[in-house]
Amino acid sequence: MTGIVIVGTQWGDEGKGKATDQLGNRVDYVVRYSGGNNAGHTVVVDGEKYALHLLPSGILNQNCIPVIGNGVVIDLEVMFAEIDGLLERGVQADRLLISANAHLIAPYHRVIDKVTERFLGNRKIGTTGRGVGPAYADKVNRMGIRVQDLFDESILRQKVGAALELKNAMLVKIYNRPAVSAEMVADQLLAYAPRVQPMMTDVAAVLNQALDHEKVVLFEGAQAHHLDVDFGTYPYVTSSSPIAAGACTGAGVGPTRIDRVIGIAKAYTTRVGEGPFPAELLDEVGEKLRQDGGEFGTTTGRPRRCGWFDALVVRQAAQVNALTDVFLTKLDVLTGWEKIPVVVAYDVDGRRFDDLPIRQSDLHHAKPIYEYWDGWTDDISAARQFADLPTNTQAYVRRLEALIGVRISGIGVGPGREQTVMINDLL
Repeated sequence: MTGIVIVGTQWGDEGKGKATDQLGNRVDYVVRYSGGNNAGHTVVVDGEKYALHLLPSGILNQNCIPVIGNGVVIDLEVMFAEIDGLLERGVQADRLLISANAHLIAPYHRVIDKVTERFLGNRKIGTTGRGVGPAYADKVNRMGIRVQDLFDESILRQKVGAALELKNAMLVKIYNRPAVSAEMVADQLLAYAPRVQPMMTDVAAVLNQALDHEKVVLFEGAQAHHLDVDFGTYPYVTSSSPIAAGACTGAGVGPTRIDRVIGIAKAYTTRVGEGPFPAELLDEVGEKLRQDGGEFGTTTGRPRRCGWFDALVVRQAAQVNALTDVFLTKLDVLTGWEKIPVVVAYDVDGRRFDDLPIRQSDLHHAKPIYEYWDGWTDDISAARQFADLPTNTQAYVRRLEALIGVRISGIGVGPGREQTVMINDLL
């Protein structure tokens, strides 16, 4: 039995797609268990860049089966556009499995997401406007539409009509927007049924049977720990549970099925959207990190907020997710800096915090306390062994390892699949 969870340890965009792709040829299933097309993974294979928004990264490996679990919310228009885009590039997607219990993002969810953000003004969350949050809200309110509903037209039309009774009243009377046609929405969703039918299955049964037969199942988290609806910087979070525990509820496997939890951490820190970010650099240093790292959202293209590595952020993620290993990405981006700061504590109105403050108001006022490590100028993109890295690079990695309390087992030294230094086997 080998169940492995990959989880982001910061605010997303850590390079989970690269790490998942690294293991893809050695696993039997790759499972998305949370989020929707508000997430994005960029994977480079043989010099070709693939931007995946909803599909599991394992779709690029023909030796494994990609799976979308019940914890994901699916925009069918986006999913099939992504599939068709891969087909045009010669990548087959006929192995994809989708949970019958996964919820759907309907057109009205996107409308509500966008108008709500505008209505909030300065209090906006910074969502992607993809309808993910409203779809999860309907799920919790027991007003959602599931994949299986596509195959019972009467039920589907009833559910869409019931959902829009309240939503149309809100759109018209509060937001001064036109009502959405329930008939039109139902027709749009039903049109996808023939393509969905061969993909729909009982994902929980498939995965548990696979684990019973000692298959390797990789659970791929979207977003990251600090965007988790419970443990993230609430309310500036996503609407699901991207933490490792979310793999159990989002795919239908018990906690004893998980053997390893691999945290993905960028060698510095980035964040997209609103919310506290103590390490953020609002100067030319932050801009250089953004440009050197290509820090623009895979899904939205939005520029990411940038800062140095924050040990407090990653250490809390390590504790809550019970990480067994960390995969450090984009270490090559730091090449050329004379000194590399690392956040080791916060100052909040004269008080020192060595761990994340429990109160969000303290986090909003936190100022980073740094220690400084000598940088390196040698190109590390060709390194394949830890010993190939410059002495200062090795020292930086070992210091991060000590600060977060988890061994660093892999390091990304470039965007390519082969540009990886493996220290410990992740399987």
